[in-house]
Amino acid sequence: MHSLRPLVHQDLEEVREVYRDAVLSQAPQLYTPEQVRAWADVVQESSPFEEILAKGVGLASCSGAGEVIEAFAVLEPLDRISLLYCRGRASRQGHATSLLRALEALARGYGSQRLRTEASFLSRPLFEREGWSVAWIEELTIASVPFRRFRMVKDLLQN
Repeated sequence: MHSLRPLVHQDLEEVREVYRDAVLSQAPQLYTPEQVRAWADVVQESSPFEEILAKGVGLASCSGAGEVIEAFAVLEPLDRISLLYCRGRASRQGHATSLLRALEALARGYGSQRLRTEASFLSRPLFEREGWSVAWIEELTIASVPFRRFRMVKDLLQN
């Protein structure tokens, strides 16, 4: 069983660990070793990662008594899911689905009529199962390494 709770500033290091674990344990299935390294290194201190966590509304999905973060997600700004990551050991156990549904409910509560995100090849199937659609495919670079991701949207008024 897992529970959801708000992310707090003291969670920063554990959230960085979850992020790196998610990328290093799951991305090799769909990405090159070079892409995996570049993506995993995004959480370094010089990245906007800490700012996103500080400005956004975040939730953690925890195992057991709520002490260990297995997955996390952040709305930043309030109409965009900017982060959604789950440890490899906890994948396919409902953590990401619970977080996504909870953030959708929060966004509705804040008055958002539509949510957007940038989904990886890993997260796209989850978003599609939850009623999201691809608006367009985007090419970008991270640390000079090319990537492709999916700009996705969901109309919150219909659900």
